[in-house]
Amino acid sequence: MSTTLDVPYRLEFSVEVPGTPEQVWHAVATAKGLSAWYLPTEMDEREGGDLHFVIEPGMGSEGHVTGWDPPRRIAFEEDWAALMGKEPDALSPLTSEFLVEAHSGGTCVVRVTSSGFGSGADWESQWWDGMGPGWTPYFENLRVYLAHFAGQEATLLEADAPHVGDADAAWAAVHGSLALGGEGATVDVRGASGIVEHVGERRALVRLTGPVSGILNLYAHGAADGTANAGVRAYLFSGDADEYVRREGPAWQAWLRDLSVPA
Repeated sequence: MSTTLDVPYRLEFSVEVPGTPEQVWHAVATAKGLSAWYLPTEMDEREGGDLHFVIEPGMGSEGHVTGWDPPRRIAFEEDWAALMGKEPDALSPLTSEFLVEAHSGGTCVVRVTSSGFGSGADWESQWWDGMGPGWTPYFENLRVYLAHFAGQEATLLEADAPHVGDADAAWAAVHGSLALGGEGATVDVRGASGIVEHVGERRALVRLTGPVSGILNLYAHGAADGTANAGVRAYLFSGDADEYVRREGPAWQAWLRDLSVPA
């Protein structure tokens, strides 16, 4: 028998992005679109369709589409009980809704709501405290994707490495080694040229312009054991992106591993 749970946790925010409602819908409501700025996604694109997000290798969330009104609204829910090590009926699903509203000047506002769980356990408040800071930076990717790569399919490059030391020290090592500068700066990141589009807390987004084009995320975050992870995630859109990933993926991994991070 399933249990109806109170759901006290709710995250709401909105972002303004360039593009028509149809372009924005493709980005937020199709597997190819979501995979180009968020997580690798498989989706049966209809109400009731199955949904799968790849969170990291060997770990993903399963769900299904609960609302489908192109190009205005998509809603879906994910079953996080297994990911949290809980019994199937112990947690309510994690639900999310995207509303696309056309604005003047060729932009749209995307209103995002996410809610779920509701068991009242201490770990939930900690999880939701990290939900916003962990999720909302992806929407900077969405803005750059729609401005420069709308409709294109991405090839993903990911690498990260643990370090003894805190997250601030790890980020200082990443930022300093690449000489990132501030927003608007033209930079060279290990042989690729780009423009810094956004700088946040222990993260930066660089729009790559050559020899491959794409969206490069650089970040550092703390781990539960007191160490820190430094990492990169790039969504690449050039014709030779597959070759770049084969060549540069291991090189990025080695670079991250060899960073000098003060303990």
